[in-house]
Amino acid sequence: MNISILVFGKNNFIATLLDQIRDMADFNIEVIDNFNQVVSWIEITPPDIILVQASLDGSMELCGWLKDQTKLSCIHCILFDDRPGQLNDRNMYSWQRELEMSAAALEQGADAYIWHIIEERTDHSLAELTANNSLILAQLIVGLRKAQKYRDLIRANDVLSAIAFADSLTELNNRRALEWDLPRQIQRAKIQKTSLSLIFLDIDHFKKVNDTHGHVVGDRLLQMFCKRLQKNLRCQDTAFRYGGDEFVLLLGNTTNDEALVVASRLNRIISDEPFVLSNKLAINITISLGAACLSDQDDHQGESLLHRADQYLLQAKTAGRNQIIGSNYLSRVPHLKAISY
Repeated sequence: MNISILVFGKNNFIATLLDQIRDMADFNIEVIDNFNQVVSWIEITPPDIILVQASLDGSMELCGWLKDQTKLSCIHCILFDDRPGQLNDRNMYSWQRELEMSAAALEQGADAYIWHIIEERTDHSLAELTANNSLILAQLIVGLRKAQKYRDLIRANDVLSAIAFADSLTELNNRRALEWDLPRQIQRAKIQKTSLSLIFLDIDHFKKVNDTHGHVVGDRLLQMFCKRLQKNLRCQDTAFRYGGDEFVLLLGNTTNDEALVVASRLNRIISDEPFVLSNKLAINITISLGAACLSDQDDHQGESLLHRADQYLLQAKTAGRNQIIGSNYLSRVPHLKAISY
């Protein structure tokens, strides 16, 4: 496991840290001594462990800032107190003073508080230096364990998300995935001022397949249909199974006219070749499609965009199926029956 360590401190501070930190091959260490730069670095590339030099301006602010960032709570923050005044106070007062300082540091946002004792200081015993080094290594181990647990959690969440957002039969994204992704694509399109289109489609007379051949054949036909559909989508297109034999396609960076071209091509690709389920059974199907493009009046959740495409699909089905309807557009494909065997 490649562990990233971010040091908020001066170069001479990192030089005083243990050889086990500086020389460990699995550690990717970055040193920054500017508060604004370190915050930017954390936001872009969150490290696993942060070592903070207490005497550096902004050190306590950094600990407090990290504490307030919910998404960065996995980062293990170790505050090294190298301030001479605090070290002298530690010698002058009892262990109660040391506990008070530790408690204050933890309240400010640090996960661990360590007195930064280095070998060059002769007023500390060898036993104290050894104990201090052991404490540093122990806190690094805690950080490593925390980072590993976080990685395991992310992997588990990815698996659960894939399961939650996938349709088990067709392996397409499901309706829940659409409800999650559509607002984000709309937001991106509006921010970047790019076009976004949506196609609502369903298989014509699909119920007849189930009624004639049974649901096993119907399920197999759906699987083959989705594979053909996916194979002929563009890289910016995302397919979702909305329910039953209804599907939604999100077409990124696609204008209304371009969406109609995509719809026409898919209509032809689906209807041109039968779906061969066995040596004795091949089924021709057609699809009806409604295409709509995002407008300035559409809501951020995508309900109006989805509704408009759904209404166009309903018009296509009412008008006889096997056709595409969009804004001021109707495309009929009369050479095939709606469904044949």
